[in-house]
Amino acid sequence: MNAITVALGEQLETALRTLAPQVRVIVLRGASGNFSVGGDFHELQQLREQGRDAMSELFGNFGRACSAIAELDVPVIAAVEGYAMAGGFELMQSADIALVHAKAKLADTHSNHGMVPGGGSTQRLPRLVGRQRALAHILTGDRLSADQAVAWGLAYRALPADTFDADVDAFAEALAAKDPVALGRSKRLVYAGLRLPLADGLSLEHRTVLDHLSEDSSGTGIDEFTNKDQRRSTP
Repeated sequence: MNAITVALGEQLETALRTLAPQVRVIVLRGASGNFSVGGDFHELQQLREQGRDAMSELFGNFGRACSAIAELDVPVIAAVEGYAMAGGFELMQSADIALVHAKAKLADTHSNHGMVPGGGSTQRLPRLVGRQRALAHILTGDRLSADQAVAWGLAYRALPADTFDADVDAFAEALAAKDPVALGRSKRLVYAGLRLPLADGLSLEHRTVLDHLSEDSSGTGIDEFTNKDQRRSTP
């Protein structure tokens, strides 16, 4: 069920940072038809017996892996099927884009086990869905359907069960075909803007688009469009 351990958090961050310079898109998926059920309770119990510092490594490793996604230039897609609970649900929140299987089972279930979210739900979820929905969901642990996740803004699309794999592949391939520099800059602008006042974010966007268009390697789409337009108008 892809439970989160100290090692998994460390390896996930390493994999993300290693892959990012080599590829145009990263797709996060769980093995064996499930995304992740969250933390490994057996390991967590052992860490509790060792003390606060031992537990900190579990949450620190996983937190750094989730935070790394926003720092990468490439889009990171969460392809969510089966169970995405607690930490798995928090990893889904961290992704740039979430594509959800129509029959996926989604929830932050920490409250059902007398626990407090430790992978970002209390901070990311209100920013994604608003205080009312986030707080009600965290406190109740109610399950969400794929359609609800889309309606709340937690996922971009709910994909049919019979075409899930093909639809995820097609979506990733479409992103990979786009200009990687443009995508990377757009992604950085969105994340930077979330931390800035609107006026400062707009100013940063203004500078970035001018920088982008001033480079010889950028604007190829504009060149292709105008050249095609000229060919059409030539008798």
